[in-house]
Amino acid sequence: MRQRHSQRQSGSAVNINLTPLIDMVFILLIFFIVTTSFVKETGVEVNRPSAQTAVREERGNILIAVRANNEIWMDERQIDIRTVRANVERMHAENPEGAVVIVADKDSKTGLVINVMDQVRLAGVTDVSIAATKAQ
Repeated sequence: MRQRHSQRQSGSAVNINLTPLIDMVFILLIFFIVTTSFVKETGVEVNRPSAQTAVREERGNILIAVRANNEIWMDERQIDIRTVRANVERMHAENPEGAVVIVADKDSKTGLVINVMDQVRLAGVTDVSIAATKAQ
């Protein structure tokens, strides 16, 4: 019995190897970063009108916001009506399956929304929608 006690004291100290644990944490971090779905936003808050047929927006859409003060926002920056077509062409080339969703404020001018829709169609995109909130 005494011999065992003396071996414990004279033996080397116990070390815990943390390398596999750190590797595992990095692998999980990479997994969560890769599988995260990123939500695209227009960059401004818009008070959308409600509609009975409103549906949830899908990922990969090109979003264009028209505010109540008739500002047009796309990709988190304000743009002019004359540049809508070029921006939509560029973004549609990056994501050909994506539809265009116009998020118009209920107090924005209808003529401006129609002009934006016309510019989108001139850019070659036929799948154009106007976003609304679901009515209860």
